Amino acid sequence: MNHLLPLLVAVPLLGAGLLVAGGRRLPRVAAESIACAVSAGTAGLAIELCLNSSPPLVEWVGAWTPRNGESVGIVLIGNGTGLGMAALASVLTLAALAYSWHYFDEPPRGHAGSFPALLLLFQGGMCGFAITGDLFNAFVFFELMGAVAYALTGTRVEDARAVQGALTFGVVNSLGAYAMLMGIGLLYARTGELAMNRIGRGLDAHGGPDVLTLAAFVLVLTGLLVKAAAVPFHFWLPDAHAVAPTPVCMLLSGVMVELGAYGVWRVYGTVFSGPGGIPEASLERALIVLGVLTGVAGALMCWYQRHVKRLLAYSTVAHMGLFLIGIGTLSPEADDGVALYILGHAGAKAALFACTGVLLDRFGSVDEHALHGRARPLRGVAVMFVLGGLALAGLPPFGTSLGKAVIEEAVGGPLTMLYVVVSAVTGGAVLRVAARIFYGLGPRPRGGSSYETPGTGEEPETRHRLRRIPDTMTAVPALLLTASLAVGVAPGFAGIVARSVNEAGSGGAVASPHWTTTGVLLGLTSTVLALGLAALAVTRPELLGERRWTLPLRHLQSGHIGDYVAWVLAGAALLGALALPGVLDG
Repeated sequence: MNHLLPLLVAVPLLGAGLLVAGGRRLPRVAAESIACAVSAGTAGLAIELCLNSSPPLVEWVGAWTPRNGESVGIVLIGNGTGLGMAALASVLTLAALAYSWHYFDEPPRGHAGSFPALLLLFQGGMCGFAITGDLFNAFVFFELMGAVAYALTGTRVEDARAVQGALTFGVVNSLGAYAMLMGIGLLYARTGELAMNRIGRGLDAHGGPDVLTLAAFVLVLTGLLVKAAAVPFHFWLPDAHAVAPTPVCMLLSGVMVELGAYGVWRVYGTVFSGPGGIPEASLERALIVLGVLTGVAGALMCWYQRHVKRLLAYSTVAHMGLFLIGIGTLSPEADDGVALYILGHAGAKAALFACTGVLLDRFGSVDEHALHGRARPLRGVAVMFVLGGLALAGLPPFGTSLGKAVIEEAVGGPLTMLYVVVSAVTGGAVLRVAARIFYGLGPRPRGGSSYETPGTGEEPETRHRLRRIPDTMTAVPALLLTASLAVGVAPGFAGIVARSVNEAGSGGAVASPHWTTTGVLLGLTSTVLALGLAALAVTRPELLGERRWTLPLRHLQSGHIGDYVAWVLAGAALLGALALPGVLDG
């Protein structure tokens, strides 16, 4: 089945080319049907290969196989984790395409194939990044994702805010890409190799880690952490989510930032984990410190948002912090927990963005204050929004709760409480929004900080405000929430995920994730705390309202690209400082 691996990239790209070439002649229903068929076919292929990926599938594209141990070819590696991420990217792309069925009132310039073609290009880039075994081509697919996401974020070019958000996205992610490319150049200069496994062996053959290895590590991880939206590399994410079309937000928060975390895990395991790379203690220190900063800052900023899409974006930042801590723990159990957490989070977060899109197209606003009580008729959407908030809070038996429980057991100590608190705050913020918007609970909020970003004055993403919500816009989030729940309850699923992860990156160590009494109790605790925070915020808003000490944190999200670039450089310096002691000791 090795020869089928390139199709995961080629099929979406060819589908996109077909839609671009014939989009002006195809009726809209045909263009969208073709896109859904291509995406569904790729998703099915990814799942089939994932179920048959032991031992890992290896394919040299174009039959450029190594000769005498040397090769200039492109290698694709289909192990359980890479194919699992490709399957997740494909399934969420299909969900975004189904959700956007007749979503925009009219395609730009009458070109029915443009938007679905961009989504297919995005899918191809994500699949390629997930399965490539070549570090330079990881950068190429990284850039393909970034370029297409930039275009998707700025789809509504007539809106100045969309252009600014897209520009912020483009500049910050391009800076991360340049950093990654420079790191790859240093590794190539040292080893003369681009295949990840061969780079790792080349570093080991050279001897212990030195300054060049450290510089390459910092530069490559900076690029990946920008994509992952880890603090302080995260500033592009809320600005982009605030203006991107809802289907694009589903992909950005549901899978693209998770691919950044996956990249960190994979690049360290294949390139830098040997004796010639970066010591485990250095990676652990760097990722746990950045993870704690990301979780705390993301949760606080999530709580103090009234723009619902920005609130959900900051919740993504907060949970990314929890992913990074799990990866930094460097244990098979934590790796399994992160994988399950990512799968559960993807379904829940994409569903929440889909429900927010319904609010935008029904009422022309995503402002928590302005929508107070207006969405009472949307009972089904209200139930899904509440379930999404409970999933983020860690309510068993959602997949988010199972993943969180497995990681909590692996990390232990004070970090366990961080998982409980971050889950409670982000879940509580979503539940607070649901209580106010869908049920009209509590007094109508008044006033607000001058630094708050309201969600009023937004234009619906359909030509007119919707009087009736299309079935696709409610069926998709329902299925996504069902999938998030299935991650935690489907018999044997956690074991399949664990085997895939352990075979790919845990040195053969075997872990068996399962529900434990402690994990269930911690999940219930974070859920009760989330419900309590939401109830207190609704009934006594003055108690949990914004405080003076939170303003400096809000000021950091200035909207100025120069500030964001400075924070990327500061983050790279912090990453280097955290990794340096282990390198010097080595």
